[in-house]
Amino acid sequence: MDVRDAAGRWDALSSRDSSSRNAAMELIHQEVIKKIESIGPMPDPQCSSPPPAMDDSLSSDLNALLAHVLMLSKRCPYEDVREKCICLLQRVQDVGVRIPRPVGNGPSRFIPEKEVHRISTPLLSQILQVSKLDERTQSIFEDAFAVLGRLDNISLVMGFHPQYLESFLRTQHYLLQMDGPLSLHCRHYIGIMAAARHQCTYLVNLHVNDFLQVGGDPKWLNGLEEAPRKLQALGELNKILAHRPWLLTKEHIEHLLKAEEHSWSLAELIHAVVLLTHYHSLASFTFGCGITPDIHTDGGHTFRPPSLSGYCVCDIANGNGAQEDMFGNQQGSESSGEVEVLMERMKQLQECRDEEEASQEEMATRFEREKTESMLVVTSEDEECVPSRDVSRHFEDPSYGYKDFSRRGEHVPTLRVQDYSWEDHGFSLVNRLYSDFGQLLDEKFQIAFNLTYNTMATHQGVDTSMLRRAIWNYIHCMFGIRYDDYDYGEINQLLDRSFKVYIKTMVCSPEKITKRMYESFWRQFRHSEKVHVNLLLMEARMQAELLYALRAITRYMT
Repeated sequence: MDVRDAAGRWDALSSRDSSSRNAAMELIHQEVIKKIESIGPMPDPQCSSPPPAMDDSLSSDLNALLAHVLMLSKRCPYEDVREKCICLLQRVQDVGVRIPRPVGNGPSRFIPEKEVHRISTPLLSQILQVSKLDERTQSIFEDAFAVLGRLDNISLVMGFHPQYLESFLRTQHYLLQMDGPLSLHCRHYIGIMAAARHQCTYLVNLHVNDFLQVGGDPKWLNGLEEAPRKLQALGELNKILAHRPWLLTKEHIEHLLKAEEHSWSLAELIHAVVLLTHYHSLASFTFGCGITPDIHTDGGHTFRPPSLSGYCVCDIANGNGAQEDMFGNQQGSESSGEVEVLMERMKQLQECRDEEEASQEEMATRFEREKTESMLVVTSEDEECVPSRDVSRHFEDPSYGYKDFSRRGEHVPTLRVQDYSWEDHGFSLVNRLYSDFGQLLDEKFQIAFNLTYNTMATHQGVDTSMLRRAIWNYIHCMFGIRYDDYDYGEINQLLDRSFKVYIKTMVCSPEKITKRMYESFWRQFRHSEKVHVNLLLMEARMQAELLYALRAITRYMT
């Protein structure tokens, strides 16, 4: 099948016109049958022996096609397409061809589908099934499917919060596909560089495919040294932004802008900075939610038949087995009452706010104390993660990381928001050099920060603003960012140590996040609430990185 013809057929499946979808499915059906016939006669389907292995050269195209059909049968937002794909797979199986099946249980290793089904809200109880959604979420999924030709697992998990998902997808679409200073293939390559910095193979693989689809040079994928020198020069900025953004100076910016024939323009650099910070923070979300490979990609499906016990090796590796209920029950008994304790602390802090206000000197002291303590929070007990060659070739200096500074006890300088903030400084700079994008970013930050359903676990009518601000400000505190009007003494009252360990690991070393760490904080809270926390962490991290990068650019310009 010609690649362009194939792309056209898949694209037609995203049409809101059912007749166009039916016509596309018919063409795909014919193509699958044609490929099967070209391979040769199949064994008698009544025969009990397993289908013979096909020659790799003949079967690879068919297998890729069937994996795509499997993805559509599970993830397409249109019911008619899902049903036709199920029928097509059944017909293929009936003629003796082995069909793929999904690996794992849903888009997340941390959020079992059976747990999601216990949530009473109709939208959330179906989010991982992509069926019977409310009209708004259905429309969001249809739009995403039309743009990407897929519903990736990140979008499905973000679907717990459709208001945020809509803003996220709009911003990402503008960043990757709309008019801008950088070419399309360079945008995806920078996304690969940023995701690789945190060893996020999910995002790396996603953008390797997209990079090739938009005409990127495959040689660049052999390693950063094969990319143009202009992109290689971005490696230092990528490294510092990901791990120690407070070290960025105007000299780093000058080096990129005055590199003779390999120099960047200011507009290009702003675009690159936003891409780097977007994918650093998205890597945090990907690891923090235990996102699994998309069904049609490597690791998302298998052609091996299921074992008699009903489990496959991946179920055991991901912890999706019989022990899960036992572990969950144990956690429930250990964490009994934690929500009520947290709510009582919020009430007491509000009363203290009303009674007295700390002096500016005391507020500054509390910030410095919290910043110092945050350096001492250990991100993980695990040994250092060594990136694979497939990932590490896309970035330089793999030993560079946040943990190095904390071990040596280096001082993180304080950036006062009153001196440089997103609202008063960063927003206008991005908007000026990357037309209208500052507005999209600001909307995304605001939605993440203000998003609330006024609930905590089973409690309704709860004002969660104090808790949300504590989480946001703690992340910024770890990066040395101080709000003069905030009492940092509240953080220790609201965020316990296990939660702080999770936050620091997800923000600073997300590749070390484990399922046990995810389960160890807020054990009485719903998965949707933990995803909400991860959205806060992701956006707070992105804004922190952006502040330091934009401040360095502003200093260069002045």
